[in-house]
Amino acid sequence: MAGILLLIVIYLSFIGLGLPDSLLGSAWPLLYKSLNTPVYYAGYISMIIAGGTVISSIFSEKIIRRFGTGIVVIISVLMTAAALVEFSFAHSFIILCFCAVPLGLGAGSIDAALNNYVALHYKAKHMNWLHCFWGVGVSIGTVIMASFLIRMNSWNWGYRTVGIIQLILAAVLFITLPLWEKNKLQNVSEQEKQQAIKLTGLFGIPGLKQMLITFFCYCAIETVTGLWGSTYLVIEKHIPPEIAAQWIALYYAGITFGRFVSGFLTVKLNNRQIVRLGQGFIAAGIVVLLLPFEATILLFAFFIIGLGCAPIYPSLLHETPENFGKTRSQAIMGIQMASAYTGTTLMPPLFGKIASYTGFNIFPLFIGIILIIKIIMTELINRKHS
Repeated sequence: MAGILLLIVIYLSFIGLGLPDSLLGSAWPLLYKSLNTPVYYAGYISMIIAGGTVISSIFSEKIIRRFGTGIVVIISVLMTAAALVEFSFAHSFIILCFCAVPLGLGAGSIDAALNNYVALHYKAKHMNWLHCFWGVGVSIGTVIMASFLIRMNSWNWGYRTVGIIQLILAAVLFITLPLWEKNKLQNVSEQEKQQAIKLTGLFGIPGLKQMLITFFCYCAIETVTGLWGSTYLVIEKHIPPEIAAQWIALYYAGITFGRFVSGFLTVKLNNRQIVRLGQGFIAAGIVVLLLPFEATILLFAFFIIGLGCAPIYPSLLHETPENFGKTRSQAIMGIQMASAYTGTTLMPPLFGKIASYTGFNIFPLFIGIILIIKIIMTELINRKHS
């Protein structure tokens, strides 16, 4: 019973992890005008958040071993809550950049702690559903921001509301802290086994370099679409910002629904088949964006891309022991997540800078090229481990 209750708490925590992730992209078409900054500056904020995520994920193992998963998650949620509330009162780009630091640090610790905990203590299907609940959080965050844009023409209250929700979540986590303590001894034992695995020499393992590129490319597609999709709709398709924010909510809804369904698809399909299916959906959505359809059809294009993104990340994570062996899977898991966060850090600002020169009409072409690279790398890995 305690295990089920703890799993519910973990799912709630991943909802909290997802809540802030869509706010910047949804709010930016209005936010950058209110701050009188260039449109591509969103990439810099995104880079700072993702950079903090990379740093906290690198040091998360030592911190979790020292304080325990429950304490780390509570502190991380409090950090993100404080950052979001500070965001809502910001009146300059520089202040937003400062607020982005604790937002990224908190998110990275939550992500690393919960993914590792679920991998150690729960079945593989829960990994898919865990990331499904991240999608729930992202979708809710988008809806919250869109509602305040429509009703009050205010991005500030969108951030403030999500910050308050995070504070409530931190209180729930504090109340349920004893549930984490019940598994503390087993958790420490597992982590001590992992400690003996050294990272040196791992890069010579066949297929690992291709896998790191795959994770990099996937997160580039997901974050570039989430951050810049709304701006693409506003600037290139002349859709009002509040409507564009609602449409991007469907992108995240596609991720959420797709990850829920993929948990059941694992009964019939293996991870490689599910990844290929997801890549096919992304390609279909990109084709729709490239063709001269009327604006309302783009609504379905973003939903399809979200469906395609849905199963890829959790399926690739679950495939790690199969590709590289169970004894090395945890060490390699950390490297894969670092590569994924690097894609999250670098690619959104890169696209923003390129689009500031070429125009945002290159958006579908940009993510299409990244998808091709990812497909090539994925198939190379499958051949090496077939």
